[in-house]
Amino acid sequence: MADSFQFELVSPERLLLSEAVTGVNVPGAEGYFTVMAHHAPVMTTLKPGVVVATREDGTEQRIFVLGGFADVNQTGFTLLAERATPVEELDGAVLDNEIRNAEEDVADASTPEAKAKAQHALEQLKQTRSAIAA
Repeated sequence: MADSFQFELVSPERLLLSEAVTGVNVPGAEGYFTVMAHHAPVMTTLKPGVVVATREDGTEQRIFVLGGFADVNQTGFTLLAERATPVEELDGAVLDNEIRNAEEDVADASTPEAKAKAQHALEQLKQTRSAIAA
């Protein structure tokens, strides 16, 4: 059995996970990477994607994150997410409707700044939608 280590995933809204795990697959800025016990210290930024934490009993917790920071050190692994939602809480129909509304916002934007902001929101929604399709 693999060694375990302490993992915490925190968003501005709440603490989503805080427990001993045997591995965590993370969407790093340079690509996905896996953290296991005794991993070398590292700090990196995250890109949108799904974090998969493997608990000591072998079950997995899947959480969609929209960016943030990952910090691996001797005491464990802390992931600070800009936004985070358990994958099972994401609703495809609701996201599809939000995507349609965001596309209208992009088309209706009257300034370059408003268009850029609307486009960013649209991309985040599309990334969230693709996370639950996987």
